Amino acid sequence: MLKFYNTMTRKKEVFTPIEGDTVRMYSCGPTVYNYAHIGNLRTYIFMDLIRRTLKLAGYKIKGVMNITDVGHLMADSDDGEDKMVKASKEQKKTPYEIAKYYSDVFFDDLKKLNIETPEIISKATDHIEEMIAFVEELLKQGFAYETSDGIYFDIAKFPAYGCLSGKKREDQLAGARIEVNTEKHNPDDFAVWKKAEPGHIMQWPSPWGMGYPGWHIECSAMSQKYLGDYFDIHSGGVDHIPIHHENEIAQNEALTGTKSVNFWMHGEFMQVDGGKMSKSIGNVYTVSDLEARGYSALDFRFFCLNAHYRKKLNFTFDSMDAAKTARERLNNALLSHKESTAKTDPKIIEKYIKSFTAAIFDDINAPKALGILFEAIKEPKSKDIFDLAVYFDKIFGLSIASLEAVKEETNQDIPEDILELAQKRAQAKKERNWALADELRSTINSRGFTIVDTKEGYTITAN
Repeated sequence: MLKFYNTMTRKKEVFTPIEGDTVRMYSCGPTVYNYAHIGNLRTYIFMDLIRRTLKLAGYKIKGVMNITDVGHLMADSDDGEDKMVKASKEQKKTPYEIAKYYSDVFFDDLKKLNIETPEIISKATDHIEEMIAFVEELLKQGFAYETSDGIYFDIAKFPAYGCLSGKKREDQLAGARIEVNTEKHNPDDFAVWKKAEPGHIMQWPSPWGMGYPGWHIECSAMSQKYLGDYFDIHSGGVDHIPIHHENEIAQNEALTGTKSVNFWMHGEFMQVDGGKMSKSIGNVYTVSDLEARGYSALDFRFFCLNAHYRKKLNFTFDSMDAAKTARERLNNALLSHKESTAKTDPKIIEKYIKSFTAAIFDDINAPKALGILFEAIKEPKSKDIFDLAVYFDKIFGLSIASLEAVKEETNQDIPEDILELAQKRAQAKKERNWALADELRSTINSRGFTIVDTKEGYTITAN
């Protein structure tokens, strides 16, 4: 029996698709103005775990993930400059060049992390017509109104506003800051369409003049187009609950008069050293940053599997070291099983599968399932245990099936000065002087050699 935690009802519920054996699922995708950091990527690993669990349960998936390349302002509400426009000015490229570059990097990161790409990738700028039609209908039904700077959704017309976050509308209004826009009926009314000021570099013709969509209307229009008025699952990070997803619900259900999503599912925050990630203090890391420090993307995926998706996860380099070491030990044990010709009693295998399935079907309890794998590898060496791990990897996504024994490499015949640079780099890593370690790696690379970190230390090979 498959159960997921539903943010809307605040409890675990039995999951069955609305229609047949196909699950219609929408996942909030990236705003492609910068690199996705590890906190973002934890959310997409969570999305991937939902998809893998559904497939293990025998369901087909029609998944949609948006790419936001317009309309997401610096604040999640209606404050500040468009993130794409701001990045365009700073990097002196067009918004479309910015979107293309960061989209490509994002999908490269997903590939490294073994995150399956949803069936439909939906770019906001390809769906402007659908968004305009959605806004027109909201106006027609009296849920939105026009001001001098845009079209706004009137939350007073939707009594259920706040149902996802649990905040009452009167409490939100009582605690709202003083708004600069005095034309808004309520301080928390949100823009579904913004009228573009002269010179704005992203704008389209509309019944209200040249303009661009609000961020929230994008997901409403695209989910409705591909998944219909009522679909199975909407996933995202917990940061989307109080504003973005609350606004999606208001737009969708005001327009259709019906429930829009059966299960709302959210992944918790990732912290760094016990606090928030912040560019100002230099603790925002990408997959490339981790790779430069000797970790693989799958080390990070393994690290994420050790915490339930609804629990905060604290990232430190000590914890990454522990995850890397644990994964290496797991792989070494699995290789020993793979090379064995012995057999394991089918009843033992069946017991592990039953325990594993129960853990995963109980709201994707990946840490418990991972514990079951570690228990299984303690069994006497057997190819059956390796095959069992490959089956478990349908959820874990750690590329277990492709594990091969690593040939021993030495640093013989490497010039003395390169070995000296490598030793300095090892010391810099020990002292957590990552900038110096990266600089020394680059110097070694520029001299025609590649340094690869291993559990024993490092190996150096000529390019």
